[in-house]
Amino acid sequence: MGGSPTHPELLDYLATELVQSNWSLKRLHYLIVTSATYRQSSRTTPPLLSRDPENRMLTRGPRHRLDAEVIRDTALAMSGLLVERIGGPSVYPYHPKGLWMELNNRPNYSRAYKQDTGEKLYRRSLYTYWKRGMPPPQMTILNAPIRDACVARRERTNTPSQALLLLNEGEYIKAARSLALKTLALDKLDAAGRVEHAYETVTSRLPDENERTILLELVADLQKSYRENPALAEEICRGVTLEEAGEKPRLAAWTVLVNAIYNLDITKTRE
Repeated sequence: MGGSPTHPELLDYLATELVQSNWSLKRLHYLIVTSATYRQSSRTTPPLLSRDPENRMLTRGPRHRLDAEVIRDTALAMSGLLVERIGGPSVYPYHPKGLWMELNNRPNYSRAYKQDTGEKLYRRSLYTYWKRGMPPPQMTILNAPIRDACVARRERTNTPSQALLLLNEGEYIKAARSLALKTLALDKLDAAGRVEHAYETVTSRLPDENERTILLELVADLQKSYRENPALAEEICRGVTLEEAGEKPRLAAWTVLVNAIYNLDITKTRE
């Protein structure tokens, strides 16, 4: 029902490699993602676009938003919270209060969602307990399949609710706060150096002059706002003990700054 393969020789080569590697899919995936073709930038030029408008000849790399699980795991990894231990039972990370009971509040069937504590909150998304009738909301908002049917390809949408999720979800706030604490602990760096450190940690590149200026202005405005409204800073820093009194507005400002960087296209999009 589809067109003929555009690169039959390449398919033959990959099939041969798969057989010779004793059918190792891990080896095949590694070969593909480390190839020069896959590692191309998604940026294009008018001449390339005119020659290959649909990218059938693979003249540029793919550009797509990362999967829901990858976005969450990446945020936790960059903050240092991700538990990298492999294996173990399913875990119950953060979940909106009351939502679980919407489909579980029935006679002889009612069961509340018992959220885990400690390192179980920061296991990879692979280990998250998944109920088909009530999947993790943050996963479905980011287009993860609800697993009631097989899908050949995930949808990839761009909606305001996704930005609201990344800016307000408790897990992402806590991850941003963890990275903010590490950034503020770098005493030898000034504000510009801390901005560069946070930006590079999240995006794997340094900000340009315009980006640096915008982020410095943002963190300065945030610190002023939180000093004038300490209750807001207290809310963001809840559960954190700081040695110096009056440092919560500063930590809150840098937490929001890091969280804003988490929500950039460069962070959550494969370019």
